[in-house]
Amino acid sequence: MPSTPASLVIVALLASVLPASLLSQNIHPVPPPEVRAVPLHGEIHLDGRLDDPAWATAPPATGFRQAQPNAGDSATQRTEVHFLYDDAALYVGARMYDDSGAGGVRTRLARRDADISTDYIQVIFDSYHDHIGRLFFLVNPSGVKQDANGLGGGGDPSWDPVWEVQTNIDSHGWTAEMRIPFSQLRYPNTSAEQTWGLQIWRQENRLNELSMWSYWAPDESGGPARFGHLHGLVIHKAPGRAEVMPYVLGQSTHAPGDAADPFYDPAAMDGRVGGDAILRVTSNLTLNATINPDFGQVEVDPQVVNLSAFETFLQEKRPFFVEGAGYFGLGGLNCYFCSNVSSLSMLNTRRIGRAPQISPYRADSGVAYADAPSNSAILGAGKLTGRTPSGWSLGVLEAVTKHEQAPVQLDDSTRGTFTVEPLTNYFTARIAKDQRGGATQFKLMGTSVNRNLDDPYVASRLSEHSEALGASVDSWWHKRTYRLMAQLAGSDVHGDTAAMRRIRFGSAHYFQRPDRPDTADARAKRTAMNGVGGYARISKESGHWLWEASTNFRSPAFNNNDITFFSRADYLWMGGNIFPQWTKPSGWYRQLYLIAGGQQQYNFDGDLVDRQVQLFGQMQTLSYWWLSAFWIHRPDLLDDRQTRGGPVVQRPGIDYVSANINTDSRKKVSAQFNTDRGCNREGDCDHSIALALQLRPRTNVELSFGPSLTHGETGFQYVDSYADPTATSFYGRRYIFARLEQQGVSMDTRLNWTFSPALTLELFLQPLIASGQYSHYNVYEQPRSSRRIEYGRDFGTVIVTPAADPAHDPATITVDADTIVADSLGAPRYSFSDQTFTLRSLRGNAVLRWEYRPGSTLYLVWTHTSQLPDLARGSIDFNEDASALFHGPSENIFLVKVSYWLGF
Repeated sequence: MPSTPASLVIVALLASVLPASLLSQNIHPVPPPEVRAVPLHGEIHLDGRLDDPAWATAPPATGFRQAQPNAGDSATQRTEVHFLYDDAALYVGARMYDDSGAGGVRTRLARRDADISTDYIQVIFDSYHDHIGRLFFLVNPSGVKQDANGLGGGGDPSWDPVWEVQTNIDSHGWTAEMRIPFSQLRYPNTSAEQTWGLQIWRQENRLNELSMWSYWAPDESGGPARFGHLHGLVIHKAPGRAEVMPYVLGQSTHAPGDAADPFYDPAAMDGRVGGDAILRVTSNLTLNATINPDFGQVEVDPQVVNLSAFETFLQEKRPFFVEGAGYFGLGGLNCYFCSNVSSLSMLNTRRIGRAPQISPYRADSGVAYADAPSNSAILGAGKLTGRTPSGWSLGVLEAVTKHEQAPVQLDDSTRGTFTVEPLTNYFTARIAKDQRGGATQFKLMGTSVNRNLDDPYVASRLSEHSEALGASVDSWWHKRTYRLMAQLAGSDVHGDTAAMRRIRFGSAHYFQRPDRPDTADARAKRTAMNGVGGYARISKESGHWLWEASTNFRSPAFNNNDITFFSRADYLWMGGNIFPQWTKPSGWYRQLYLIAGGQQQYNFDGDLVDRQVQLFGQMQTLSYWWLSAFWIHRPDLLDDRQTRGGPVVQRPGIDYVSANINTDSRKKVSAQFNTDRGCNREGDCDHSIALALQLRPRTNVELSFGPSLTHGETGFQYVDSYADPTATSFYGRRYIFARLEQQGVSMDTRLNWTFSPALTLELFLQPLIASGQYSHYNVYEQPRSSRRIEYGRDFGTVIVTPAADPAHDPATITVDADTIVADSLGAPRYSFSDQTFTLRSLRGNAVLRWEYRPGSTLYLVWTHTSQLPDLARGSIDFNEDASALFHGPSENIFLVKVSYWLGF
């Protein structure tokens, strides 16, 4: 193992030293297909029937070939797609023939952007013709729309451009007419004739046939570089350069609470206004702005039980931040199998407007009651995104969140306010340059967070400012068969000594570890911290045999957690996989994939903290079921995180297996079944069973049930640590662990009822019951060892003192290391609360969404969250707990939101 990560930087520079023959332009043996858009003379009556004379003037895109089930064969059903345009919009007319006529068409109603298992036609534009970007427009025979905006990968479904479509089913099959305003698209700023990349997909659900206009084989790398061409577009001006979408919202919250709390309102009312605005500076440069962006109409975050030292990751759902996110990525993570690796993320916008990080219940302040906001208000945010004709793309994001204060009442009934989140400025910018027709892309990205820390208490807990700078390269060669991805970033964090100590001693770093070679330096008082991180992967992406080799590292002091989700530093990871694939159907499968490989990880002290080998297999049966399974083996390994800041110990090896079955999703009843089991060398096992059942009783109703059962066991769940001068081998501290047995049962339930493509009702409900029983308190006998000794059995004593109300309050555990062993005499006693728990949670919401005019929406939302206290029994009584979920106290929020789209 290298002693320094600097050698890994060499991998990131491979793109500059590869032979010129490998970096030649992509050459494809078959020229891509072409079609021409023609000017519209006359009118198009958007009714989905294609009976306007203008359609006959536009030559059709034809010659579709199957992607599945018989890759490369001509499509069994003929498809014709025409393109017209005028000064304001692009028109797409598609005729999908079906040899069974109207009876062969399979369709259903669903909400916009929902996953649908029906016939559809999808048109994808690479409007810059840079072989990177994609704009997706999809419709099914019932007029259900999907749209997405993607850069270099899949689509971003949060992008909801204002466009129109009508469909019709007739004796020949079905037809679709689309009107896509140029104001909703991004394209080169020129009045000359343009050529766009174009791909068209058609799904024939009855035959499970997916066909494509510009063909590439399943074992080839596709995407925009393999698109066909749309010629003939001449756009003299960019109409509709501005959009404004204000909203008004009213909310009523009903929740139980403490009647003595002066801030408690059993029926709180709230209202706010805000909005988004878009200005298209040019056809290829867009300015977005938002004031007080709303988070109320989206689905609630799921409940999880997190007993680790790490934060729970939550996805971004706010449209302003999700739309155009591709302009703010450095490269991320891409691999066939990498189970223990986090990507080199540079931005997670859930940090902007996050829940306040400072509790109003300050130590020794005597706060009896407080009214802290649930989120930091965003005073304003703006972003500038776009692309130049010379291949440069730009993304700039600026956001400011409010100085949040919580009113408090002290024990003596006096009132005041405490800061819970300072005024904060978030900034990020990314530039990218495409070369070789999009086959190589270089990126440079910087981020910055600045806080106004005028409160010494807050200054001792949060960094004052932090910055990060990263660069990446993504390059394909040899007909897009081989690929190199490499990213390198540096971070710099500043704050007062107390704040930096909290960061350096937190779960991402554990610089306080007493057995570190640089312990004295790591514990030194600092006001700054900087480090580097990187990722590199070289792979073969096309053909029967695929492979990859990759590495990922973070130096001990790397940290960009202020603006992204960052869980840990101090690792050097490496892995490799081979991936044979069989994409041509045989007598017993339609597709077959295997992966075999291994990976390992060191910390920067040279400790081997992870190693595994894995096997994975996936097969599509002749009846269109998917079957998959994988196996992971890990030997006994060192663990520098288990003691949460203490010395390195050893964890037992584990074998893990998982199996998954997905039935044919086209059926009215379909299911996904998953089971897994993992057991370590000590005999502790985790296992789970989960079922996702989807029912489609009507063409506009979909109901899904997701029951799951989990059981987990471990003999070394971290509990606490305390000073004990007799624990000399552990540097004067004892690190307490326990045997933990967990149980869990949950049921994710969803109902989607679609009245029309513009009017939908969605219901979500997640009951969850989970328990954890702590027992057999123990410590590691020696650092770097897996042997543990138990209080009260192998050494010392343990005393359990029940609470006055044992059903609801935790017992008190007192441990004492004193035994007849001479070197432990005089050890102190230590008491802590039993962490045994039973959690009951019920979360859900109902969302009625009505797009009453294009781009303008009315939301009626009800959100329900149970407010049940945790129990101290540590086991599940299903009848009692399930009854409590539906009859216990809860918070109910009722919300009405109206937005109105204005285009100029």
